[in-house]
Formats: sequence, C-alpha cells, structure tokens
Amino acid sequence: MTTMRTFLLPLIAAAAPAFAHVTLPPGGAAAGSDYEAAFRVGHACKDTPATTAITVRLPEGFTLVEAQPRAGWTLSSSAREVRWTADAGSALPDKERAEFVVRGKLTASPGTLWFPVRQDCGTQSADWAQLPGADASAKLPFPAARLEVLAPGVAAVDVKNAWARPSVQGQSGTGAFMQLSAPQGLRLVGAATPFAGVAEVHEMQMDGNTMRMREVKDGLALPARQTVELKPGGYHLMLMDLKQPLAKGTQLPLTLRFVDAQGVASQREIKVPVGVPDGAAAAAGAHVH
Repeated sequence: MTTMRTFLLPLIAAAAPAFAHVTLPPGGAAAGSDYEAAFRVGHACKDTPATTAITVRLPEGFTLVEAQPRAGWTLSSSAREVRWTADAGSALPDKERAEFVVRGKLTASPGTLWFPVRQDCGTQSADWAQLPGADASAKLPFPAARLEVLAPGVAAVDVKNAWARPSVQGQSGTGAFMQLSAPQGLRLVGAATPFAGVAEVHEMQMDGNTMRMREVKDGLALPARQTVELKPGGYHLMLMDLKQPLAKGTQLPLTLRFVDAQGVASQREIKVPVGVPDGAAAAAGAHVH
C-alpha cells in the first residue's frame, strides 16, 4: 500500500489559510469502473501570480491508463505519478480555472481514495496532501483530493440544494427540485417515492402564450462535470397521486434513477426537505401543475 505523506514547503506554513483546494468533481465513481479524474485548479499558491506545475500522486486503487496533455505544458508520468510543467509563457494565471486530467481504472472495493497533489507556483509550492485524522470534521488547510468509490448500483452523482414544494389541499401533485452533477455523465430517467404513486421527469415549456408541462420521455441528460438545475418553470420532478400531504418542515424520501452511456442503471437515495427555500418563493408560486 502506498504511504501518503504530507509535505508543506517552508514558504507556505501549515497554519496559513488555503485560498482554494485542488479537488476532484463531487459525486464519486463506481467501483471497478474506468474513471476520468479531472483535478480542478482555481487559484495559484498564496501570494503568487500563477501556477507553474501540477504533480498528482496516484494512490493504490487507481491504475493509470493515460494522462491528458495540455497545450503549452510538458507532461511526464509513471505508474504512481503524473506531472504537468508549464512551458515559458504558459503558466496558469491566479484565479483562472483549469482541469488536469488523468484516466485510469478504479479498484473493485468501495471506499475513499485520496490523491495528494503538489502545486508549484514559481519559487513557492503548496502540497495538497493532508488526510483526515481522528476528528474527521476538522478543517484541513491543505487536504488531498478526495474520491468516493461507490458500491455497484449507487449512482455517481452529486445532489445539492434539493427541496420539494408543500402540497396544496385539493391537489394530488407537487414538484421536487435540485441541482445535479455527474462526474462521468449520466441520464436522469426517473424517480420513486413511497409518498407518491408516480414520479416523473417533466419540463415546462411555452406553447404560444401558454406554459405547458410534459414528461421528458428519454430522461434528462447530465453532461460530465456540468451542473444541471431542476427548478420551477423548467426541468423538475413531478410527483403525482400523492399518498399523503407533504407538509412544510417534513422530509420526502426520494430514489433518483439514472442510466449511463452504456445503459447501466444506478440510483441514489436522498432525503428532500419539504418547503420553499429563500429566494425561490416567486418561482415556486408560478409553478402550477
């Protein structure tokens, strides 16, 4: 097993605040799958103008297949390390975002993989290599990039800001909304909840002067590493034939169903707060089914 050590160069003290982590897209990846690891760099090292090199150390559990070259950067790699070095004039300016991509095969065992990444910025460096200790909730100044390796059947998708509209007396349906991002790309094809007889992916569209709703028969595409928003007046989950009222302050159990490009099915279980969040009241009020 490769030992992951933490290196903090003298020019950046361990106690110094981190400006931006080097991260992998949230959502995880399926155990045993081919995985495209896109390391996101959003800032240079502290008090420096540009990033001049990125070195990724590959953990046991990730077998390198190839590293993606970058124009204007020199690429070198071995079984356990990949390094990009900027040629003259090609350094990544501070606050300009970029991705450094490696492709490989993941372990068949679910769990957490940590990828230490060293970021060079001219004469300074930051080593994003720290791992959680006994207190997993403690914030680390220089955390390693984290990847959740998921059990078979669990969808590799990140779900944020989910909410469901409280049901109205006399109506048997309501909507659920959220932001979804899938690191490797997926298609949302449906949903299920014990609180409703039917849960479908719907879209609101203008038909002349009338807003109409229709089911998205083929599902909703989630392009790789892009956020897709389900919101009032647009794409959403329509819950029909409600079995019980959905009251503000309760939780809606929801199973999201997906397929990937090869047609492999997966799902993600979530709990959705019932209630209209601040800033969504006007849109939610206009979202009439």
